[in-house]
Amino acid sequence: MIPYGKHLVDEQDIDAVVDVLRNQFLTQGSTVPQFEQALCDYTGCQYATAVNSGTSGLHVACLAADIGQGDTVWTVPNSFVASANCARYCGANVDFVDIDVATHNIDIDALIYKFVQAEQSKSLPKALIVVHFSGLSCDMQVIQKLTQRYGVVLIEDAAHALGGSYQGQKIGCCQYSDMSVLSFHPVKSITSAEGGAVLTNVKVYDDKIKLFAKHGVTRDAEQMETDSHGPWYYQQIALGYNYRLSDLHAALGLSQLSKLDSFIKRRTELAQNYQKRLADLPLKLPVITGYSNSAWHLYMIELTQHDRKAVFAQLHARGVGVNVHYIPIHLHPYYQQLGFKIGDFPVSENFYHHALTLPLFPSLTDTQQNTVIDVLHEVLQ
Repeated sequence: MIPYGKHLVDEQDIDAVVDVLRNQFLTQGSTVPQFEQALCDYTGCQYATAVNSGTSGLHVACLAADIGQGDTVWTVPNSFVASANCARYCGANVDFVDIDVATHNIDIDALIYKFVQAEQSKSLPKALIVVHFSGLSCDMQVIQKLTQRYGVVLIEDAAHALGGSYQGQKIGCCQYSDMSVLSFHPVKSITSAEGGAVLTNVKVYDDKIKLFAKHGVTRDAEQMETDSHGPWYYQQIALGYNYRLSDLHAALGLSQLSKLDSFIKRRTELAQNYQKRLADLPLKLPVITGYSNSAWHLYMIELTQHDRKAVFAQLHARGVGVNVHYIPIHLHPYYQQLGFKIGDFPVSENFYHHALTLPLFPSLTDTQQNTVIDVLHEVLQ
């Protein structure tokens, strides 16, 4: 079976992890800070905090934005549930903005309309979480102008997008956002097995992110409410969480980061080949925008004439492990219990009913991709 996604770990990565295993510190050593600095160097962002998952990153980003009971956070339905759950962890309400029919990112026109309506009803959100779906950046400059106008915190869910760019700058630089959240899950651009990071250029946000990710505990005397007892002393000044990344995970992530550009180059080559060789099939292929170079985390097609369930089964029977991304968040039972229903966000729902994710990962061979393409032609023609 050719999977839709797969990590690529080599001897350099293994040696990096073994080196930490032979070291004194498996956690809270020097490797995590090195990884955080490397992320800043790569993206151009000023501050980075490594955490144990992208979901943890989204949670502490919301906490840093002071999101809590009575607040509302907007995101898109076309994502994994973590993009909305992070607000619920804080006790906030969640609402959604539908996606653009072409890019599958947030629909700017729908966002403008929703802001106007929310201002009139005095129900503006505290934060907007945009999702760079499949690795393609949202149009961040346009979105930031809107969020600044309405006083809304702007968070990038860039879990798919590390290695991509927007207007020539690396995604994660936070030029047009308050915070950006990364994921290092095994099928993402790079992996630390499990892990994530929160990036920002705002020192106040960075201080809060680090505090909430590390138990709410500080060793900084200036943050303490009483005098320090000595060099061993610390104080818990907020209710935080144990979201730290271990040095083992950071070692893998740091080693992987050195190969990120080569990973993205290969993903792009594979995506371009799909674009060329699937053009004659009854499919809707991903769009290419002028403002973003995608990280190509996912290669998504939309069936225009065939039944998705039948095609999914036929492809799997022939050894092509396609997948589907995503079940719209508002259709899950938990969110239905909050009042959302079928028909609320029709573009996301329609995309879900026709979408298939094809195999795409750096170690996918030309032979394997040719197999995927040949089988698709057999099934769809």
